[in-house]
Amino acid sequence: MFVPDFLYKRRLIHEEYGGNWQSGICPSTKLPIIFIFSGASGKQHGYKDEWQNEDIFEYTGEGQKGDMQFTRGNLALRDHLINGKRVFLFEAEGSGFVRFKSEVEFYDVDYFETPDTDGQLRQGIKFFFKRMGAQIKVTPELLNQGLVMEPYADYIMTKPETTERISQVKSRVGQGAYRKSIIHRWRYQCGVTGFDDARILIASHIVPWKDASNDERLDVDNGILLSPTFDALFDNYFISFSNNGKIILSDEINKKAFLKIGITGTEKLQQIHTGNISYLERHNGLLL
Repeated sequence: MFVPDFLYKRRLIHEEYGGNWQSGICPSTKLPIIFIFSGASGKQHGYKDEWQNEDIFEYTGEGQKGDMQFTRGNLALRDHLINGKRVFLFEAEGSGFVRFKSEVEFYDVDYFETPDTDGQLRQGIKFFFKRMGAQIKVTPELLNQGLVMEPYADYIMTKPETTERISQVKSRVGQGAYRKSIIHRWRYQCGVTGFDDARILIASHIVPWKDASNDERLDVDNGILLSPTFDALFDNYFISFSNNGKIILSDEINKKAFLKIGITGTEKLQQIHTGNISYLERHNGLLL
C-alpha cells in the first residue's frame, strides 16, 4: 500500500483512510489499519522513538499528562495482532509530509519513566515493534525473564531524602523498557565476545546509576551488554574501553591473572555507537 522511504502528504493519507490526523496513533476508520507517526516534536511531551537495531523500533505510547494507560490508541496497538489490524510506521519530515518507513508488528511492551508535557515524571509505555518479516533471535518471554540490570539496591536504601528515594525506586521499577533497549541495541550478544545466550548476559550502565543524572540513567547510549566476567570487571573498573572500543586493562590486576580468565588485552567492543563515547571516556577515567 505504501512505498518504503517515500514521502506522503499526511492530510491525503487521512482523506483516503480516515483517522485523527493530529494524533500519533491513528486507527483507520475505513480499513483494519493503524497508522503510527513519529517525529522530533514528540520530545516535548516525553516521547522518544527510535530504531534500536535494523529490525526493532521503539515507539512511545500516547498520553501527554499523567501515567500512560492501555486505553484507546495504546490498547489498539497492544492488541492489533489479536484484532487482525496492520500497523504502518511513518516518520514526520515537516511541512505536513511524512515518510513511510515500514509495516511493523507488535513484539513487546514495557514501562519506563518519562516526563509529561508539564515536566512531571510519570509512567510511560514503550512499545517494541519488529519490522514486518524480521526474525528476532530472542523471544519477548526471555527478555522478560532472563536478562538483568546491575544491582543498586544499596544506593536506594542509603538515600537520605525520603522523597528523592521514592523517586529513585519508582524510576528503577520502570527500568524494564530501558533494559530491553540495551539488549536490542547490542543485538542480543555480549559487546566483546559475541556470546549470545541471553540467560547469561547482563545489561549495565556505563556510567553507574548513582553517578548519572536523571537523563543519563535512561539514555540507551549509557548502556552496555556484557557476559558476566566482563561485566564484573567493567563494573569494578578493572577494565574499560577506549573511544574505538579497544579494551583497557587496569594495573591493579596482573596480566597473568587476566590471562587465566581468558583476557589477553587485545579484546575490543564489536560495535560502538557515537553516543557511547562520552560515557566510555568518563568510565575509563576512573579505571583503577
